[in-house]
Amino acid sequence: MLTLTVVMCFFSLSHGQYNTLRIPDTIAGTVFNLNVRDTFHQFLPGNQTITGGINTDFWGPTLFMRKGDTVHMNVHSYLNDSTTMHWHGMHLPAVMDGGPHQIIPPGTVWQPYWLVTNQASTLWYHPHLHMTTEEQIAKGIGGFIIIRDSEEATLPIPRTYGVDDVPLVLTSRRFDASNDFVIGTDPYGDTMIVNGTLHPQFTFPKQFIRLRILNAELERDYNLGFSDNRTFYLIGNDGGLLNAPVALTRLKMVPGERNEILVNLSGDAIGSSLDLRAYNAGMEFGFGGSEPGTTAPFGSLLNNRNFDILHIVVGAATSSAITTLPSSLISNTYYTAADATVSRTLLVTDGNPGGAPFRFDSRSYVESYINYNVGLGATEKWTVINNNVFGHSFHIHDIQFKMISRSSGGLASYEQGWKDTYYLKVNDTVTFVTRFTDYADASHPFMYHCHIAPHEDAGMMGQFVVTDRTAVTDPEVKAPEYNVYPNPAQNLLYAFPKDPTVKAYYATITALNGRTVMMLPRPEMLKGIDISNIAPGTYMLNITDDASRLISRISFIKQ
Repeated sequence: MLTLTVVMCFFSLSHGQYNTLRIPDTIAGTVFNLNVRDTFHQFLPGNQTITGGINTDFWGPTLFMRKGDTVHMNVHSYLNDSTTMHWHGMHLPAVMDGGPHQIIPPGTVWQPYWLVTNQASTLWYHPHLHMTTEEQIAKGIGGFIIIRDSEEATLPIPRTYGVDDVPLVLTSRRFDASNDFVIGTDPYGDTMIVNGTLHPQFTFPKQFIRLRILNAELERDYNLGFSDNRTFYLIGNDGGLLNAPVALTRLKMVPGERNEILVNLSGDAIGSSLDLRAYNAGMEFGFGGSEPGTTAPFGSLLNNRNFDILHIVVGAATSSAITTLPSSLISNTYYTAADATVSRTLLVTDGNPGGAPFRFDSRSYVESYINYNVGLGATEKWTVINNNVFGHSFHIHDIQFKMISRSSGGLASYEQGWKDTYYLKVNDTVTFVTRFTDYADASHPFMYHCHIAPHEDAGMMGQFVVTDRTAVTDPEVKAPEYNVYPNPAQNLLYAFPKDPTVKAYYATITALNGRTVMMLPRPEMLKGIDISNIAPGTYMLNITDDASRLISRISFIKQ
């Protein structure tokens, strides 16, 4: 089947047969309904491919949010297996983060909400269930998040979605004889896929264009450039816009990273074309995809070679064309090493025989083990050392950080700005500084891990809790008592504590057989719980108290 895939690939390209790049649909506002399903998608002639999708058959909608808004998510899982949904790059409470602890069982709706405090940036969302992250991301479950703010809105840069401001999710897959993805035996695909499109082409206007690029690979890294080696301009990375554009001809990206670039097409003739290309031939060992083999394990027909990603055709300019590169963007004030009051060091180590290939500090991830307790408001310096045999993609939840040093030759020009993910090379040490400003929670941790999915699933992951060390708990406290009404209920169910000072940390609704139906982190009880979509019957409302973490259980009837 590998031969068939290669023949189809080269036949298509040799005959100039491109497919129009798929642009993800959008949802904007403050309420986002996301339906996660097992699906099928037509990639190749013949059988459809078994995939996963959110509101569609592969990948999901782009979510537009505004800084300062409180957003409510309704994540309804129709999958056959449990999942989670992580908001990668978002600053939010740990109980809303969607890491391995916030498991969504099949047939359940999870309803997190939070105040958007991130600045204008490109984030993404994806499953994060331990030991199944690779499989679920490989099937295509994920999507972009684009955050807008008032400062970005005043800049003279492209922002017409799907015209001169286009998201690109980069990944690759290998197909078997039934046209299904090969998952679990080799993390590298043979066929490039962009936004769910094979051999993509898109017509951009003759002006500056903005590409929001996400490396959503399982393991492959990218060394991006254009087929004519033209200069392009980085204007933003993981955490948002830079202070000023950075001129580049190459840009390295590891799994999980996002970058926003401007490309000047104003001098190109209408009808001319060029390609966004991966210049991956001859990369250093440890760069994902640099392995020379073509077959499993760790082989691919794209490995250690240059290959095209997107064919760009130049069309007519728009009526509001941006033709001038701004000299400055926004004003960021970054943390420095002098700001840090706590220092931590993480060491990448070999795994145990028959277990994880790589670990942090010789310890594989264990759900019940908290690696670090971080003080609320602390400014910390983290140093991550990789004296091992392969490169990694280091990612941390909750915060954005400022990289301050890299031992293997200094920071690249594209590594300035706020980051949450970076390339940790072989024989490399990277130090960054960050601040844990809020969201203390001793019950739900945040994660740090390698964003290479097979490494993460195998246990290359740790966790930390942000704790308010001034908080005091009383061991004599009992679970609060609640009044629930109406009971029976049809649409809205209200639950009020007899003590008005009590606050709810978490609520779940379970059927009598124990199946979870709804999950509500920090439920807004005064607004009521919408139970209109659950079947009639008797249920348990389980409310976790914010102060004591004790659980109150109340029975109710849904009519």
